[in-house]
Amino acid sequence: MSLSPRKRAWLRFKSHKRGYYSLIIFSILFVCSLMVELWSNDKPLVISYEQQYYFPILKNYNETTFGGDFDTPADFLDPYIKSKITSNGNWAIYPLNPYSYNTINEFDLLPNPANPNSAHLLGTDDRGRDVFARLVYGFRVSVLFGLVLTVVSTFVGILLGAMQGFFGGKLDLILQRITEVWSGLPELYLLIIFSSIFNPSLGLLLLLLVLFGWMGLADYVRAEFLKNRKMDYVLAARSMGLNAKQIMWRHLLPNSLTPVISFLPFRISGAVLALTSLDFLGLGVPASTPSLGELLSQGKDNLDAWWIALSTFCVLTIMLLLLSLMGEGLRAALDNKGKIHE
Repeated sequence: MSLSPRKRAWLRFKSHKRGYYSLIIFSILFVCSLMVELWSNDKPLVISYEQQYYFPILKNYNETTFGGDFDTPADFLDPYIKSKITSNGNWAIYPLNPYSYNTINEFDLLPNPANPNSAHLLGTDDRGRDVFARLVYGFRVSVLFGLVLTVVSTFVGILLGAMQGFFGGKLDLILQRITEVWSGLPELYLLIIFSSIFNPSLGLLLLLLVLFGWMGLADYVRAEFLKNRKMDYVLAARSMGLNAKQIMWRHLLPNSLTPVISFLPFRISGAVLALTSLDFLGLGVPASTPSLGELLSQGKDNLDAWWIALSTFCVLTIMLLLLSLMGEGLRAALDNKGKIHE
């Protein structure tokens, strides 16, 4: 029985062990990071206090709710509040790592940045925040930013590249000249200028990177459309009365996506590196946002705190390695001459 092209591509991808297992490992890490509030947070998941149940992870409670003295948000790392919660038959379920990315434990006895210890598996940074928590939250921010940037810039690149390649003529000439001029603009200088004018945010950074990120992909899509628009199946579709939109969507685009799909993991890697580099230079996300680049900057400023730079470097290396192996597997899957191993 003959297999469909998609089935054959999936089987070729599975036969590429490095890419297949990298996809599984990366997916597990990403899903765990999406649920990080459940296992790395400074608030208990559930509290049973005086025969009533409370869910601090969903709602803020004042410490007077649990027998405290002040009508302020409860600090669940405070030994006094913890003793109140766990006395007289009361109980609480804490996350595995009782710190969030911005938690500062005022009751730690070690000076900051603190060495890795039983309370902080990867130590603390120079402000007393848990490095492990900031790595996990920073990993999630980096991957989500990379995915969004890749999807948006890919959509823009496919749209403009398809229009250039299909219609050609003056439209192709004008867009090519615009691309040449736009690609010559100094991207880093523009980021510096905008960061000095506007408050840094993920949205602004995403917009600026999208404005430059579509050009490389548009060239590949344009070349594929230029090559395929004179093929027999396109001429047959024209003779059947299909309009330009139908031909581009039904026939040309599915046969021009090979370079697009092959480059997706590498584009995500590039987006992650761009965000990390800009955060390292202080041009990226706000200081309150967990960031791998900000951790690298802290490691540079605190060379004696080796655990900050080393752990961040390991996370970045593993992330980029998994994405690269996934891209290698995708290229093998889209190679029609590739063999499917049993």
